[in-house]
Amino acid sequence: MPGHIVSSYDTDLDDLRRSISEMGGVAEKMAAEATDALVRRDDTLAQAVIVADKRLDALQRDIEERAVLLIARRQPLAIDLRETISAIRVSGDLERIGDLAKNVAKRVVAISDQAPAQKIVLGVRHMSDLAEAQLKDILDAYASRDVKAAYDVWERDGEIDALYNSLFRELLTYMMEDPRNISFCTHLLFCAKNVERIGDHTTNIAETIHYLATGETLAGERPKNDASNYATVGPAATAP
Repeated sequence: MPGHIVSSYDTDLDDLRRSISEMGGVAEKMAAEATDALVRRDDTLAQAVIVADKRLDALQRDIEERAVLLIARRQPLAIDLRETISAIRVSGDLERIGDLAKNVAKRVVAISDQAPAQKIVLGVRHMSDLAEAQLKDILDAYASRDVKAAYDVWERDGEIDALYNSLFRELLTYMMEDPRNISFCTHLLFCAKNVERIGDHTTNIAETIHYLATGETLAGERPKNDASNYATVGPAATAP
């Protein structure tokens, strides 16, 4: 992007980009640690994720305030205006990703004293690996303004939805087979939904990158494969 006559204008935009990068790093760390805490049932790590959300919230407020001031003072046009608006949008999505990671961490605190079969947790681990990969890739795409990479993330979100559908049915089956699993599996369902929503916010950022680079809304239907609202599970088999 060519420099502006007023150098402080470039500084303002650079500061917004750096703050988004900082937010992205915090959000990535929170998402990864929330899942680690779930897999290990690590109450201490979960508490650290909950505390970290305050920093993410503060960064988001600061970005929003500086972006609004920039619009008021500089009255940007074209790409500069899109850059500023995009910073507000992306910071909002990253703040929500932090909230979702915090929600997972809170569930970990609630179930830290429960120890069901570890295989029940592995589905959420796999989902989280995909969501974390999408988050990393979309932050890289934002930093480099890579529309193609952003579109790739946008298309991949259906994989997380498909995994969520499968996990949803599996956890319902566990609950029907043994009522002792109900409490843990219910918390795990909420964890899985939070991870699925993290994937949704990465696609939001992908759409913002497309808008930033082209000035147009990304055309086409967002790839959604979440059918959990319509899922049903038959009654568990009973012994003769």
